[in-house]
Amino acid sequence: MDDLFRAHAALLDAAVAAARDRGFWSAFPENPKAYPEGAAAAGAAAFEALVNRPFDLGGTADVPARQVGSEVSPFGPALGITYPARPADDLVDAAERALQAWAAAPVERRVGIALEILVRLNRESFLIAKAVEHTTGQAPAMAFQAGGPHAQDRGLEAVAYAYAEMSRVPGAVLWEKPMGRSSIRLDKDFHVVPRGVGLVIGCATFPTWNSYPALFADLATGNAVIVKPHPAAILPLAVTVRIGRQVLAEQGFDPDVLQLAPDTAEAPLAKDLATHRGVGIVDFTGSSAFGGWLRANVRDKLVFTEEAGVNTIVIASTDAFSAMCQNIAFSLSLYSGQMCTAPQTIFVPASGIATDEGHRSFGEVGSGIASAIDVLLSDPARAAAVLGAIQNPATLARIDAARGLGRIVRDSAALQVEGARTATPLLLAVAAEDEAAWLEERFGPIAFVVAVQDAQDAVARATRAAREKGAITAALYSTDAAEIERAIPAYARAGVALSVNLTGGIYVNQSAAFSDYHVSGANPAGNACLTDAAFVAGRFRVVCVRRPAAA
Repeated sequence: MDDLFRAHAALLDAAVAAARDRGFWSAFPENPKAYPEGAAAAGAAAFEALVNRPFDLGGTADVPARQVGSEVSPFGPALGITYPARPADDLVDAAERALQAWAAAPVERRVGIALEILVRLNRESFLIAKAVEHTTGQAPAMAFQAGGPHAQDRGLEAVAYAYAEMSRVPGAVLWEKPMGRSSIRLDKDFHVVPRGVGLVIGCATFPTWNSYPALFADLATGNAVIVKPHPAAILPLAVTVRIGRQVLAEQGFDPDVLQLAPDTAEAPLAKDLATHRGVGIVDFTGSSAFGGWLRANVRDKLVFTEEAGVNTIVIASTDAFSAMCQNIAFSLSLYSGQMCTAPQTIFVPASGIATDEGHRSFGEVGSGIASAIDVLLSDPARAAAVLGAIQNPATLARIDAARGLGRIVRDSAALQVEGARTATPLLLAVAAEDEAAWLEERFGPIAFVVAVQDAQDAVARATRAAREKGAITAALYSTDAAEIERAIPAYARAGVALSVNLTGGIYVNQSAAFSDYHVSGANPAGNACLTDAAFVAGRFRVVCVRRPAAA
């Protein structure tokens, strides 16, 4: 019954070791050329076969369900796909029925099935990439990497942590306590008991990358899972759930161990599910407004959130001015700033900075970054590949409103891509006192260059922003080693990951599975880390059964 566990034992062992060592390791290749010839064409054809028809999740009980779905690609066309939707009570009831056998299965059995699902997801990476591209607006290269292999690595990381934590629990022991000339002997059995039903609430911009850690942590620890996608990005998670259900059914389990819960913006389902008496775990990625509602109203469940934040860059000095500007330009432009790790607020001393190109004034630093953005986006094909499209039309309105918040250093403009919703970065110069402008997350390609007193003031403001508003990433540029060493503890206390003097082919936006701890859980940007032991350990409990040992 544990054939899949044995089949994937080497993969699991490598993942557990990588999570412990934190060096570079990836189970699933990010280069499309590493996949079989014809895989890309097959994925594109599979995507086209899904368009303009009802989506079959497979193994769904014969219960009447209404169809929902109004996804529109940020690159233009409506997808025309509909999905079977059921009320919260029906979903939870089905999950609770399916949960009984799943929770009773041995740890190795569940982990083997989770690994098999991940391996099959990897085979369908090109289909998933198309689904991600046409729901999120990610450019094709990012949609493939972030939506496919990188997301799968994050799911595998969660399985590795879950297995490591559960395997610490012995199955059975003989307990013997000396009592003088005699002893007390007990047989003790230890049972890993799941919480029950896990709810995973997906986001619109990274539906797989942000959902897979929770989805696979829940499955591996014995919980049934209800996946509630964002109404604008259902398809990537629908494909995921269908593949998972296929594996579960093949292995003799009720496929309702894993269910999809699509809804609409007009009739949202998340609150009904999150407050349902049968749900024991809630994972959410999205706005602080809903994250705050969850934390205030869902007090009897385990709740994990990743929310908004103000990611900052401090520029104190640099010995590579042009390379620094190029690095920041790419970070501001990548996926049009629609990443939870994208920088927004750039602190620069009002008196300017020392560089390898001589002194640069505050204005010259801003114009240097703006010029680097212009160069990066000067080639239309490269610009489209870097920027992608704007997922939500509200982001365009946000850009328009932001123009009045400061002096425009670089204005935002649309790319000439027919049918696509696009916008290049808007860069504004403001004073440090204008906190109403820069001390708030403004999701999308909007950034501020903030004039501060000096480097010390910049670090103080950046770390205070992280403590008070939340931050997932931060960057610091300085040629002063002592200054860097003084800053590191301040950022650590603020609970934000710090990158120092990045000028090459690695960017503050990027977060690597098995090495980077994505979100610290130590500031308002989120109460959990993807992925660490704390993210998985609370999803199960250990119950002991003891009895007198046989003579």
